[in-house]
Amino acid sequence: MHRNQRQKLVVIVGPTASGKSDLGIFLARKFGGEIISADSRQVYKKMDIGTGKVTKREQKMAKHYLIDIANPQKVFTVSDFKKLGEKLIQEILNKNKIPFIVGGTGFYIDALIKGISLPEIPPDKKLRAELAKQRAEQLFSQLLALDPRRAKTIDPQNKRRLIRALEILKTTGKPIPPLKTSDKYDVLNLGISWPKEILKKRIKLRLNKRLKQGMIKEVKDLLARGVSKKRLHDLGLEYRWVGEYLSGKINYTEMKNDLYKAIVKYSKRQMTWFKRNKEIHWVSPPAGGQKEAEKLIRKFISPL
Repeated sequence: MHRNQRQKLVVIVGPTASGKSDLGIFLARKFGGEIISADSRQVYKKMDIGTGKVTKREQKMAKHYLIDIANPQKVFTVSDFKKLGEKLIQEILNKNKIPFIVGGTGFYIDALIKGISLPEIPPDKKLRAELAKQRAEQLFSQLLALDPRRAKTIDPQNKRRLIRALEILKTTGKPIPPLKTSDKYDVLNLGISWPKEILKKRIKLRLNKRLKQGMIKEVKDLLARGVSKKRLHDLGLEYRWVGEYLSGKINYTEMKNDLYKAIVKYSKRQMTWFKRNKEIHWVSPPAGGQKEAEKLIRKFISPL
């Protein structure tokens, strides 16, 4: 590789249940690549079913990184992801392989690829305590008024993330600046797009499958290992709603229906984030998506 040539990597994004993992494995195998998981929850150990983590067999099909590396009782931050991700990209490139960044956590991917400068704001315990007294809805309303762009993509029920976003805003006096494309990497952005109604069906089928696989037992096991109910709430929709069910606040049918609706809403937030990036090549699955993506990568990696 010429010294002045930017290093090539491939990013695969899409909403939840779109088939990112399958496409990533197919393409990594085809082009001799290795996968960095860009999922804010798959980093945690013992959270396999609820996060849709790739199986051990799939991890053997293509080398995966940033899976099962953190204790769910501790918070793994976007800064942690950025530092580890940058190191891994270099390690994969040094092996003359292509790094494939695969996942649905848009903020993590942008922080890694676009070189976003994350505000190093230390925790303000007094401010956090004041904000913690408020309901998630109140916190979200504040964020919406101060930084509408961030409010469009954040989980409106995740108090920890809402408090952190407000903490940064109130400390710096301004929103996180818009992302700028970094010159560090030459990136091919691929996205998986399904018609809305088909994606909803995929979400429902996958939720039913996860419940049959033992998602409720997985949440019980996390609680037994010392993960608090408050922490469970911040670990994402599946853990939040199953936690509510296990606490007796809602029945099984309510849990299942409300969780399905929440995941559909989340998929819309994901697409709102991804649609800002006009460089994404959207491919149409199932098999057609593989062929389109393969053709784009061949063009991307071939010398001029």
